[in-house]
Amino acid sequence: MAQLWGGRFTKETDQLVYNFNASISFDKRFYKQDIRGSIAHVTMLAKQGILTVKEKEQIIEGLEGILRDVDNGFLEITEEYEDIHSFVESNLIDRIGDPGKKLHTGRSRNDQVALDMKLYTRDEILELDELLKDLLKVLLRLMKENTESYMPGFTHLQKAQPITLAHHMGAYFEMFKRDRLRMKDIYKRMNYCPLGAGALAGTTYPLDREYTAELLGFIGPTLNSMDSVSDRDYLIELLSAMSTIMMHLSRFSEEVIIWNSNEYQFVEIDDAYSTGSSIMPQKKNPDIAELVRGKTGRVYAALLSLLTTMKGIPLAYNKDMQEDKELVLDAIDTTKGCLTLFTGMLDTMGFNYSRMEDSAKHGFTNATDAADYLVNHGVPFRDAHGIVGQLVLYCIEKNIALDEMSLEEFQAISPVFEEDIYEAISMKTCVEMRSTIGAPGRTAMEKVIAVQEAYLNAETEVGKE
Repeated sequence: MAQLWGGRFTKETDQLVYNFNASISFDKRFYKQDIRGSIAHVTMLAKQGILTVKEKEQIIEGLEGILRDVDNGFLEITEEYEDIHSFVESNLIDRIGDPGKKLHTGRSRNDQVALDMKLYTRDEILELDELLKDLLKVLLRLMKENTESYMPGFTHLQKAQPITLAHHMGAYFEMFKRDRLRMKDIYKRMNYCPLGAGALAGTTYPLDREYTAELLGFIGPTLNSMDSVSDRDYLIELLSAMSTIMMHLSRFSEEVIIWNSNEYQFVEIDDAYSTGSSIMPQKKNPDIAELVRGKTGRVYAALLSLLTTMKGIPLAYNKDMQEDKELVLDAIDTTKGCLTLFTGMLDTMGFNYSRMEDSAKHGFTNATDAADYLVNHGVPFRDAHGIVGQLVLYCIEKNIALDEMSLEEFQAISPVFEEDIYEAISMKTCVEMRSTIGAPGRTAMEKVIAVQEAYLNAETEVGKE
């Protein structure tokens, strides 16, 4: 058992206890962050005269060698080590001898693991942000291409009013845009360096924590050593933000699944993102959308689990906090995977435009516009509402759309109708008349598209102002 403690103990830890306590199986993915933090730490120690320049150079050379060997597959991170910190330090001592024993000067595993997790999370936020941006680019392309692709808009899963595919995609653009803003916000709030907090009360060594923070790209050092080692708020915030991303993906997936059904046939999912049935040869299943929808609960569970873990923990560090790692790592992997696959599915998806427009017509999504037509010709709205209700009932009985009625049929229900009713209730007119900003009319949509394109072109990366 390779571990960083033991002098206080007179016998070996039981193997089952050791295994239960160890974190190497999941924190081994922090090796780059652990080595990066250690290089910054010894650089600061040498600056402060706590280590000699020679000792610093020996340690950094040894750490860089470990990093190269792990990257190249020459050195394996095995489970004989308790955690990633013991792996790095033990291998360093094996390589450079006594100077390696000075690596841990002025720090604790508590502030070291807090640093590693922050560095890792910071890197992952950047990747999540980039994946969100990729999805927004696909959505923007679909918006540009479909300002006159008519389809039904829904409330209560009932066809309500005509919109365009561009408008529908634009709603999801807003959702994922907010998700990016949350990533930026979390990154900025968490970007303070805990290294130097020690176990909970700092250290008597004359550390320059501002310098360490600068070396590692943080805004500055954390300002309370007890909070530094026991803070998991940023992970809870990230899990909450990822849960919201997954909720948005799940809503979108649900619509893709509905649109892909035989009853709707709005979309054709590319073969690369579909599967068939082992027994029913006619089937083409939206498995990616279904899996994204299903995996949403997995990310929600991680958020609830960490909230529950943290709710009763007194200051400062407690071993319970080790439970953050597997939950967060799995949630990050899940969210990144779902974003990648969903973006690919959406980017390659085909749309059945004629089917979508026909669905809007036969769903009487232009009924409100027929009522507005009557109001504009002097009929009180309540009376117009009743007249159009009769029109819809007549069309249902005849299995036709409103614009398939003859003028005589219109006038048999209300003599107010004239030839211009057909233009008034066309899908194009119904949509184009809704021209206020945020509405589906082409003029309004083009303004929004310009705003969103400027946002994507001008938006600075997370972590950069």
